[in-house]
Amino acid sequence: MKNISDKNIKRELYLKKVRPFYKKQLIKVLTGQRRVGKSKILLQIQSELKEKYPKGNFIFIDKEKFEFDQIKNYKDLMLFVNNSSKNGVNFLFIDEVQEIEEFEKALRSLLSTGNYDIYCTGSNAHIFSGNLATVLSGRQTEIKIHGLSYNEFLYFHNLKNTNESLNKYFKYGGLPYLIYLPDNENIIGEYLNNVITTVLYRDVIGRNNIRDIQFLNNLLKFIADNTGSLLSANNISKYLKSQKVSKSVSVIINYITFLVDANIITRSPRMDIQGLKIFETGEKYYFEDIGLRNILLGYRARDINKIIENIVYNHLIINEYKVFTGKSSDKEIDFIAMKNNEQIYIQVAYKLSDEKVIKREFGNLDEIKDHYPKYVISTDEFPINTSYKGIKHIKLKDFLSHKI
Repeated sequence: MKNISDKNIKRELYLKKVRPFYKKQLIKVLTGQRRVGKSKILLQIQSELKEKYPKGNFIFIDKEKFEFDQIKNYKDLMLFVNNSSKNGVNFLFIDEVQEIEEFEKALRSLLSTGNYDIYCTGSNAHIFSGNLATVLSGRQTEIKIHGLSYNEFLYFHNLKNTNESLNKYFKYGGLPYLIYLPDNENIIGEYLNNVITTVLYRDVIGRNNIRDIQFLNNLLKFIADNTGSLLSANNISKYLKSQKVSKSVSVIINYITFLVDANIITRSPRMDIQGLKIFETGEKYYFEDIGLRNILLGYRARDINKIIENIVYNHLIINEYKVFTGKSSDKEIDFIAMKNNEQIYIQVAYKLSDEKVIKREFGNLDEIKDHYPKYVISTDEFPINTSYKGIKHIKLKDFLSHKI
């Protein structure tokens, strides 16, 4: 992969979401899995604000750097900020704020003075949707940061939209730091393995005091091997018993929740299309970064359908759709995607290789008796006859390279 030389490539997809809140009395929270680029975006926000407000006082705390190790709790944070503040507006940036115990107390106090414009990042979804939301009572806005979309991946790596580029995205995923690595499978694999290990130990094992690390690793590999399959804690427990491993349903639920909170995997609930009812059991799980999913099992050709389904799911999430797994009578629909009171239905396939596959993918959608758009997405280079009762076929490269 030939990388572009700019070491601070702007992520406009997210910056444009933050800009309307510059100097507003809200705490701007960038959330997402470690290594998806939150720190870079925070630095880019600071750079833009320095240009806009050159006389402002800028305070930047990076909890991944040793020089800020003394800031361990909200009292330390208040002391540091007060000692660094000046008259007028102070722009406060905190990277990985969840590493500071009870940080929300300090943020609430600082915000109440009216002298601080606050931006922070964090890697644990539960903290920001739970504790912070409760303490701040609506005085924060969250911007979810993801790994590189396919369009961003092409731009970052200076690639054209070809099958070769798409296959690299399938295999390595979209962590931004990959632009600094040589196009070497072993080196990239070592980096991805280090990332998944760091995320697990810092955001799952350490944060939740997990003792059975082997079970956690096995569970994550099981979810990776069953990407896009309907899973429940009950059927995972039954599978484990068949392997002579005993874990209660409650423990399995807790471990899965820890993985979701760390933004390693994402939960896609199951919805009945006729009644728009959310089922309480049976969900699908997808990985925030497909490269991390692949490093757990090795990149296997037989997994191509799972990989493509995961990538389509991520593309929908990046484009701010709420995504569900659909059930229509006895048929499964890969995705129901909702945004702005509209919805679309999507079936995903690697190749529409014969009439039987075509009939299955298009036929499942045809049974849905409403008028929302319906799509079949595959890697086929030539479009399948799209006159099948208004259901449209889209090539995967086209789907990923355009907004829906």
